[in-house]
Amino acid sequence: MRIGTGYDLHKLIQGRELILGGVKIPYDKGLLGHSDADVLVHAIIDSLLGAMGEKDIGTHFPDTDDSFKDISSILLLQKTMQIMQNNGYKIVNIDSNIICQKPKLMPYIDKMKERLAPLLNIDESMLSIKAKTNEGVDATGLGEAISAQCICLIEKI
Repeated sequence: MRIGTGYDLHKLIQGRELILGGVKIPYDKGLLGHSDADVLVHAIIDSLLGAMGEKDIGTHFPDTDDSFKDISSILLLQKTMQIMQNNGYKIVNIDSNIICQKPKLMPYIDKMKERLAPLLNIDESMLSIKAKTNEGVDATGLGEAISAQCICLIEKI
């Protein structure tokens, strides 16, 4: 068994869609990034890569590579799952937090789990996604950014 952690943070800006956990969230701002900037999926990817002893998301999917420009993070997750399969690992469980002041995410958590669990080859009960605020503190608490944290447990097949 191996444990991995992941973290990501992106600035909120006008003129972008807000995508979290592979789900489009109605909001007047979206996350700035080379890809769709889905902080939850990026944190999950980094936790999985770390648990396998692989290099980070930026090494595997660099923002200097135009082939990843505006790419769906779901596609990056699928590529990460292929790396897991090639290395002979499977996910035991994932626990994650999305930290943002607005919008309220509780209505979308189940949709995120429905979207991600099949891609991760786990039951929804093995995927925890929690929404938190930073109580008005730092960039996330001031509504300027959204971040995500993730921890995963994987095992050799």
